[in-house]
Amino acid sequence: MKFTLNEIAELLDGELEGNGQEEIFSISKIEEAKKGSISFLANPKYESYLYTTEATAVIVGKDFRPQRKYNSSLLRVADPYSGFTSLLEEYQKILLIGKSGIEQPSYIGEGCKIGENIYRGAFSYIGQNVRIGNNTKIYPQTFIGDNTNIGDNCIIYAGVKIYAGTQVGNNCIIHSGAVIGSDGFGFAPQSDGSYKTIPQLGNVIIEDNVSIGANTTIDCATLDNTIIRKGAKLDNLIQVAHNAEIGENTVIAAQAGISGSSKVGKNCVIAGQVGIVGHLQIADRTTIAAQSGISKSIDKKGTFKMGSPGFEMKDYMKSYAVFRNLPELWERVRQLEEKILNLPAK
Repeated sequence: MKFTLNEIAELLDGELEGNGQEEIFSISKIEEAKKGSISFLANPKYESYLYTTEATAVIVGKDFRPQRKYNSSLLRVADPYSGFTSLLEEYQKILLIGKSGIEQPSYIGEGCKIGENIYRGAFSYIGQNVRIGNNTKIYPQTFIGDNTNIGDNCIIYAGVKIYAGTQVGNNCIIHSGAVIGSDGFGFAPQSDGSYKTIPQLGNVIIEDNVSIGANTTIDCATLDNTIIRKGAKLDNLIQVAHNAEIGENTVIAAQAGISGSSKVGKNCVIAGQVGIVGHLQIADRTTIAAQSGISKSIDKKGTFKMGSPGFEMKDYMKSYAVFRNLPELWERVRQLEEKILNLPAK
């Protein structure tokens, strides 16, 4: 990476205070930055580092007012965290530019349509009638099944398994070990106590700008589609079951499980180890706290659920204030009962 501050300011649509010809070679945390690096200040807790950092430049908010002398150039943007994220994205693209061409051994089936500037790593397998867009990177030991479509500018990291018929949009990232399109958990109980497998004949649709974490599994639908809507971000080790739907710009943290046929709305935040029962509807802008269990649909937009089973956060906090003191309350009740029993009879 090598940019001038003027180039970075143009990229981020920012206002530069400093020498625009200075060159930036790396991106660093503000407390560890050295000359030639750029950092950012979004959290006021880290402001003290601005006055001691060796960074050549620091990205700050347009309304930031320093309280002491500093040595770095300032790049003022509307949102320093978002601006820094955009810079990291550009840096990642630079790191990936060197990956191009076809490494051997690798396999590609008949009837495939492959875009321009593709990278296919060694030991990757691409089945028949697969379509892959421009600028997509497919890392080693990736499996892509027959009749799969993958859009432009995608990154499929090493060891990803994408089953036949999966549809992946543009600008998607799928991290190592993810499995897309495996069978849903469908078994029909039989009269003798055994279970018969229900064929899973649907597929998975992943829309544009989706990120899927390492070792996450998304099951294909029994019929129709399992859908991850555009802009959704899934962490590592998440299970999305058959026929589920994850709404636009929803984020889900690690070890959460979305059961079959549940529909999660737009702009939801689902924390780690959350469990959602099957066939539920989760309203837009719902937030669910870590380790909560959701057993009923959430109809009101903007709800915050906590606990297992999950209920309104304010009610949960009130209840928690009580049940955390249950041992003491029980002892007081026991003492009162003894006093009542020892009252003299009238």
